[in-house]
Amino acid sequence: MLIPHDTRIALETVVDLVNTAPDGDAGDGLADLAALYSFAERHDISGVGTLDDKDLGAVRDVRGRFAEIFAAPDARTAADLVNGLVAAAGTTPQLTDHDGYEWHVHYFAPGASIADHLAADCGMALAFIVVAGEQERLRRCEAPDCRDAFVDLSRNRSRRYCSSRTCGNRLHVAAYRARRREAAR
Repeated sequence: MLIPHDTRIALETVVDLVNTAPDGDAGDGLADLAALYSFAERHDISGVGTLDDKDLGAVRDVRGRFAEIFAAPDARTAADLVNGLVAAAGTTPQLTDHDGYEWHVHYFAPGASIADHLAADCGMALAFIVVAGEQERLRRCEAPDCRDAFVDLSRNRSRRYCSSRTCGNRLHVAAYRARRREAAR
């Protein structure tokens, strides 16, 4: 699956945003404004001015709506969710080549809030996945103690874990040790 660079970046951003949600022992990755500023800086989100508690609440709401898209049982449901999210953001597609980046499309309106910026750009990235008939690539980690979101961009859609280094390796080592114990009996 060929994905343009800006769409790939938007997909990474939406995955990271979804994974900031509180889960089990993990607290909220967007617990306060400092965390929101850090998120915006980490993902090089352009046009972020002064943020307040209203912005924090709106981004958390967008995060929840993105999580619903990852949980959607089928493409029609995912499409309806994406359509609602993107429409509410007031998308205004524009070509831009700012900050040394090649030409790419911004879907958010000039002066949009950070929540609308994320909803528009990341929502359109998810729309491209659905349009390509690849909605099943929006997944949750299969490790029993991890439910992180990820986008499976493997050629054969075989990725099962959010990270092969952590979750995947940990489960493979555990399975190996269990086989060794069984063989030693």
